[in-house]
Amino acid sequence: MKKEEKTKRDEYLKGIVLNLPDSPGCYQYLDDSGTIIYVGKAKNLKRRVSSYFNKEQQTLKTRLLVAKIADIRYVVVNSEADALLLENNLIKQHKPRYNVLLKDDKTYPSICITNEKFPKIFKTRKIVKGAGRYFGPYTNSGALNALLELIKNLYPLRSCKYNITPEGVREGKFNACLEYQIKNCCAPCIGRISADEYSKMIGEITSILRGDIKILQETLVQEMKEKASMLMFEEAEEIRKKHALIENFRTRSEVVSPSMTNLDVFSIESDEKSSFINFLHITNGCINQAFTIEYQKRLDESDEELISIGITELRERFNSNAKEIIVPFNVELPFEGVTVTVPQKGEKARLLALSRLNVKQYRADRVKQEDKLNPEQKTTRLMKEIQDALHLEKMPMTIECFDNSNTQGYDAVAACVVFRKLKPSKKEYRKFNIRSVAGPDDYASMREVVRRRYSRIIEKGGELPSLIIADGGKGQMEAIRGVVEDELGVHIPIAGLVKDGKHRTSELIIGREYEVIGLKQNSALFRLMTQIQDEVHRFAITFHRDKRSKRLASSELDSIKGIGEKSKQALLQHFKSVKRIKFADTEEIAQIIGKAKAEILKEFLQKNGEEDRVASK
Repeated sequence: MKKEEKTKRDEYLKGIVLNLPDSPGCYQYLDDSGTIIYVGKAKNLKRRVSSYFNKEQQTLKTRLLVAKIADIRYVVVNSEADALLLENNLIKQHKPRYNVLLKDDKTYPSICITNEKFPKIFKTRKIVKGAGRYFGPYTNSGALNALLELIKNLYPLRSCKYNITPEGVREGKFNACLEYQIKNCCAPCIGRISADEYSKMIGEITSILRGDIKILQETLVQEMKEKASMLMFEEAEEIRKKHALIENFRTRSEVVSPSMTNLDVFSIESDEKSSFINFLHITNGCINQAFTIEYQKRLDESDEELISIGITELRERFNSNAKEIIVPFNVELPFEGVTVTVPQKGEKARLLALSRLNVKQYRADRVKQEDKLNPEQKTTRLMKEIQDALHLEKMPMTIECFDNSNTQGYDAVAACVVFRKLKPSKKEYRKFNIRSVAGPDDYASMREVVRRRYSRIIEKGGELPSLIIADGGKGQMEAIRGVVEDELGVHIPIAGLVKDGKHRTSELIIGREYEVIGLKQNSALFRLMTQIQDEVHRFAITFHRDKRSKRLASSELDSIKGIGEKSKQALLQHFKSVKRIKFADTEEIAQIIGKAKAEILKEFLQKNGEEDRVASK
């Protein structure tokens, strides 16, 4: 956009903003083509819209949105509640680019009671306006099927497709089917049950579907007592069976407290890209609805903004008229006659904890599914988590870790392991023999190998790591920093891995200020650091043992005149070690290398053994 056009546009928008009313309503941002790119609500339209053009408060995403605004429309409403509902409808209708995206595109089943003289009840995924009353949707198909099975056992409703009318019944237009013969249907088609009696059954079923089981149970108990008092014991027994079935179904539901009735519970779990909102509906102490939706963020929406959108969406979807809403934090919900509660303890707090557990599990399941479908995305996500945990400027694409190994200064070696995108790159592992250090000096050894490693990379124009880790504490970190920063002039984040008294990965130290990063055992950072530490220790100690074994195996045998390379290899292949050769008989050795060489060997080993004993005294 040219400067003149931008100035003209800014003046136009400024004029609209200045004339906005101080009333509740909805605002719409349009781009050059007239497409709605954002819809929002406000208690005060002028104040809310003006905030978008305050450069001091703008985030990057907001600046991108504002740069595309070519026109502003608004609708004034009577209350904030109306604004909230209107915003919800407009987002659904226009699907603006910069609004949160509802990613839940599933069609969950509902239960329908048809609008007929003798209604049918069935499961459906298609909502037909005017066809009947719908209950749901049900996210758990098992629970829905169990509910339908309960209704079938309690009430012998018709399942046929006949349009049964009282006139048709009187004229004998219908015949009873097999369902009547096996007692699954009360046969309204042939007049075996009156319209009033059938309506009474439908009323009881409606109570069950609404969760009003307690009231229905009380009614059944009263009817049972009345039948028993009238000596109608068979009818009383049938009512008792109904009561038992309902009670059994009720105990299988999540029961909270009988005193809690008609309330909604909401919780939210968010990351950078998405927010997940869980909904629980409580009726007569039972959780009879549970649902989780996902919103994909487009701007820097807060949890407060998103949960208000989610509450509106879910209450509308499930036709909830609950008079109390439980939420994890204070949020303004302009519903008339509705109480908003943030519980700290008691039954309501436990309900909120249950909702949080559900939303966390849902998010974890979604992450697992996405990771399976896109392993590269999983790696990027984990690197981002580690970047945030360690406060790094960029993601740790390449991590290198160093460790030393020696035995009281002898056979001193070092090792470097390389992890690329959190995976070990074994072809890039490097072993180092310590050349310039005499005695057990870990710090000097660390400086030598780090100098050799990175001076070579710099010389060849290779890629330096995103993070350097020392298997050790502050001393090892400073040894590395002295070489990398002071000598080579390179700035790379340096960390140190510290073990506890049981030699287990305990904590991570990073930065010049030695910030201690706690490692939770179930975190991705802990698993990675443990893997790196175990790998570098394994690699270093294996190299050290190999070098020590070669020294011990070769030092004594190589210095014996008359014992050649072939003889030495034959002896080691047979006896496996010099120690076993020392304890072997001359005759046994002679079988391998001959009698003359065996006598030379035994004489030398005995002489060396006596010298070692004298030296030790």
